[in-house]
Amino acid sequence: MPRVARHAHKSHRNSWLRAAVLGANDGIVSTASLIIGVAAAGVDQHSVVLTGTAGLIAGAMSMAAGEYVSVSSQADTELADLAMERRALQANYTAEVAELAAIYVQRGLAPDLAQTVAEQLMQHDALGAHARDEIGISASGRARPLLAAGSSAALFTFGAGLPLLCALLAPANAVALWVAVASVLSLMLLGSLSAKVGGARVLPAVGRVAFWGVAAMVITGVVGMFVGPGG
Repeated sequence: MPRVARHAHKSHRNSWLRAAVLGANDGIVSTASLIIGVAAAGVDQHSVVLTGTAGLIAGAMSMAAGEYVSVSSQADTELADLAMERRALQANYTAEVAELAAIYVQRGLAPDLAQTVAEQLMQHDALGAHARDEIGISASGRARPLLAAGSSAALFTFGAGLPLLCALLAPANAVALWVAVASVLSLMLLGSLSAKVGGARVLPAVGRVAFWGVAAMVITGVVGMFVGPGG
């Protein structure tokens, strides 16, 4: 019997990889930009660190609240769809078998085989078969609001902690420079790691996160210089 070729596909990592990159990237960019903008305005180091800390806490809570509300809405929609499908199965099971078989025919199965597959899958788990193949809901992809909120807040906090720690340790007259350099390096590392984990090209990923991070820091720094006490 020939050996079955197995490929190490990466697409199954998309959901958590996207959340991880978004949370960490947002934490680094928003907190670093805030610190640089305030430092460029000529504020003392203690106030800069205090502002960065407030930004970290506010950002983490905002990420958690935003993810919870967003994913809760998705979960509500999924539950409503499942309830609708459950009622349809109770009302007309035969029609639901035919509907599932038609989906498999559209995907390339012969009608007789599609009918057999639909019948067998529905005997095993009728609601699960329709949820997966008709609605597009799988057990591994179900919306989990609390998990999404907690992970987003944690990843944001981790990302934001890097420029904040740098601002705390930097010389008082070079906070903006230290934070900018450390943050850009952190973003480049984040882009590289996300590309490697996702099996994508490293240079484009690094370029994207570095470009937008630098742009945000430069803009907030310029604004801070103009609106600060000496602006």
